[in-house]
Amino acid sequence: DEKPTGSKDPFALRRAALGVVRLVLERRVRLGLSSAMEGSISRYGRYLAAQETSKAYDPARDAPEASSKGPEASAPGAALSDDLPSFHETRRVAARQETGSSLLAFFADRLKVHLREQGARHDLIDAVFALGEDDLVLIVKRVEALGAFLDSEDGKNLLAGAKRGANILKAEEKKDGEGAFDAAPAATLFKLPEETALAAALARAAAAAREAVKAENFAAAMSALSALRGPVDAFFDKVTVNDADAALRRNRLSLLAQIRSSLGTVADFSRIEG
Repeated sequence: DEKPTGSKDPFALRRAALGVVRLVLERRVRLGLSSAMEGSISRYGRYLAAQETSKAYDPARDAPEASSKGPEASAPGAALSDDLPSFHETRRVAARQETGSSLLAFFADRLKVHLREQGARHDLIDAVFALGEDDLVLIVKRVEALGAFLDSEDGKNLLAGAKRGANILKAEEKKDGEGAFDAAPAATLFKLPEETALAAALARAAAAAREAVKAENFAAAMSALSALRGPVDAFFDKVTVNDADAALRRNRLSLLAQIRSSLGTVADFSRIEG
């Protein structure tokens, strides 16, 4: 857990990680960082375990009286007794998971440095990383497509609508609980044409965006989502979300949750500035 910092990086790990990022991107290597790291961490763990079990018993070091000094001073074989392996394995698994998460975050920071040098925005990188994507080539493709989309009028307006909806949801989820509005809205409760139009647009856009993402065509995914701009704007212009009727309120909040979910196909829009 000796993590490098800006002022202390004796093994030049930041520079080495940046080198890995550049090699992967320049050679367009398709690599899932999480699985690659897990494999390396597991192999290293097996190496450490083998080293531990191969320690020879040294009477001078491991004499019985040494055990009176506490568990740290007992013979190495004590750590391998029948009642301890599960405890140590649980700790090892937790340590591997924590190390993997830390390494992924470390590489994410190095990728941000690299992409910032190329002119990319850090918040867009955060918005894509939040999806759990760990293929650097795909991350860059997503960031590039997202940046181009948000530079367009449709992108800017849709982002504004998405943030407005997210703020309303956040406030109402504090009252009703997180995920309270994740169920699909009921068409029978639509009272205004703008609700019906938004629901239909969301169904079309989400399906098209999912197919485009599957094909790794992120520009097409953004194009599909751009069709939401008009219906989202019209919805906020004509519809009172927090209606006095509790059923209508819940249904309309479910529509807002669907906007969040549809946009989440390509990025976490809550992490985008502006």
